[in-house]
Amino acid sequence: MTAPIPFTRPAAPPVGAVLSDNPFSVLVVEDMESMRAALVAELRHAGVATVLEAPEGALALHLFKTRRPDLVLLDIKLPGKDGYWVAQQMREAEPGDWTPIIFLSGLDSDLDVWRGIEVGGDDYLVKPVKPIVLMAKLRAMRRLLDMRRRLVSVSAELHQANQRLNEMVEVDALTGLVNRRGFDRILHNEILAARRDGTPLTLMLCDLDHFKLYNDASGHVQGDACLKEVGRVLREVCVRPRDVAFRYGGEEFALILPQTPARGP
Repeated sequence: MTAPIPFTRPAAPPVGAVLSDNPFSVLVVEDMESMRAALVAELRHAGVATVLEAPEGALALHLFKTRRPDLVLLDIKLPGKDGYWVAQQMREAEPGDWTPIIFLSGLDSDLDVWRGIEVGGDDYLVKPVKPIVLMAKLRAMRRLLDMRRRLVSVSAELHQANQRLNEMVEVDALTGLVNRRGFDRILHNEILAARRDGTPLTLMLCDLDHFKLYNDASGHVQGDACLKEVGRVLREVCVRPRDVAFRYGGEEFALILPQTPARGP
C-alpha cells in the first residue's frame, strides 16, 4: 500500500524585489504625508528604481510631463483639482502613448469606480490596500506596459522595413533611378502639393534618339553603359531635395522639378 503524498500549499511570492528586474519608475500622487510615505516605502522595498512624489495635482502633472513615469498611483481627494481631473489631464498630455494609472482611494462606491475608469484610470483600489495586492497590480500593469512597448517597437520596425521594401521596388536596377512605379506615385503627390500650395511644377520627358540602332550595333553591354551614363547625368541635374530623375521605361527618362516654372528656376 502506497503512503499518501502530503499536499504542500505553495508559498506566496515575496513582495520585495518583484519589480527590480528592469528599471521602473512610479509617480505617487497622495496628499496625506503618512500614506504617501508608506506607499513610497513599499515601492522601494519592491525594487522600484525611481519613486516620484506629489501631494497635489499641479506638481503631479509637472512631474508626469517632465519625468515620464512608467506608472501612476493616484489619489482622488487632493487639494484643489481632484484626481479625476488630474488623470484626464495626464491622458490628454500623452496622445498616442499610454501610462498605466491606478487610483488609490477611500471612496468605494460603484459610481466612484466608474468615474475613475471613465476619465482614464486603468484600475481602482480601495484604501487600505494590502502590500501584496498592490504589488500584484503593479506587476500586472508592468506586463501590459512591456507588451505595448514591444508591439510599438515591432510596428516601427515593420514600418521601416516596408519603407525600405518600397524603395527597393521603386528603384530601376540598371540606372539606380526611380522607376515607373515610383514615377506614378511621386508625380501624383507633387501635383497635389502644387495645387494645394499654388506653386509651379515642371515635368520633363526625355528620349534617346536612335537608341535601338546603337544598341543593336554596339551590343547590349554598351547599350546598358549608355543608359547608366544618361542616368548619372540626370541624377546630377537634380540638386534640390525634391528634384527627382526617373527611368520611365526602356530609353525614356523623366525629371520632376517641383516649384519650377516652365522657363526654369
